[in-house]
Amino acid sequence: MTLAEIGAFLAIVKYGSISQAAAELYITQPALSRHLSALEKELGYRLVIRSKGVRSIELTGEGRGFIPVAEQLKRLWNEAKNLPDLNRNHTLNLSSVGSVSTYLLPEVFRNFMDRNPEISLQFHNYHSLEAYGYAEKGEVDVAIISDDMFSKHVETIPLFREPMVCLGNELFSGRDSEKPVSPEELNPDKEVRLPWNPEYDIWHDYWFGPASQPKVFLDQMSLLEGFLEREDVWAVMPASAGAAISSKLGLKVWELKDGPPPRIIYYLLGKEKKPVVTDLFLRCVKEELGKRDYIQVM
Repeated sequence: MTLAEIGAFLAIVKYGSISQAAAELYITQPALSRHLSALEKELGYRLVIRSKGVRSIELTGEGRGFIPVAEQLKRLWNEAKNLPDLNRNHTLNLSSVGSVSTYLLPEVFRNFMDRNPEISLQFHNYHSLEAYGYAEKGEVDVAIISDDMFSKHVETIPLFREPMVCLGNELFSGRDSEKPVSPEELNPDKEVRLPWNPEYDIWHDYWFGPASQPKVFLDQMSLLEGFLEREDVWAVMPASAGAAISSKLGLKVWELKDGPPPRIIYYLLGKEKKPVVTDLFLRCVKEELGKRDYIQVM
């Protein structure tokens, strides 16, 4: 069974006659008839009823039933033929919350692109609610989020868990460096605060009250480092961000006594799933997470 034989049959169905189908395919009528006969011989049944002196053709019952099969075979053949082009031009659409994209994903992206040069990346920073919307519309293939929500059309899958830590400059100078910091030692007027997740907000309201006013409130992770260079401020953040900022600015990372619950990061799989490239990307993510002993991969 060849693509030419399947194409000959579908052309006969479309144009209703062997002569017109042959003309549209730019082949002779005898050649088209040979394609049809070869197809019927391989299948073991007649597809077309041939009558002398009748210009239009009539399909057998098997012929009518073979139409959707022939159309599917043609589509699969074309997909198989175009696989090299699909692989070369394949694009993975990604999004992430800012803290993960800033402090975890750069190395992931480098490894992923080194290993898969044929795949293009499209990346956006989206808050969790935005990411759900784009994933539901099929505009994002994988989205890394911090606030899980219910969605009928998008899978929400736990990725990793990490503790929350505290960073400050000289705020805790003179105290035992191995002793965890208690919330009672933290002055909310000196806080640089980010809205990490609802669980963090509940913890914060419990210890400091819903009316507390931080020194700085940010919704952009990229601005945090500049404020933490001051000597009179502190901030609570995920351990991955704390480790990166501590290394860059020379700040001490403090464990928290009675701190907020560990942060759980999830990933969303978009409406139009791309299992192969998605798996390649997630493999690079989990490989990078495995290098950090404070992170629990889920």
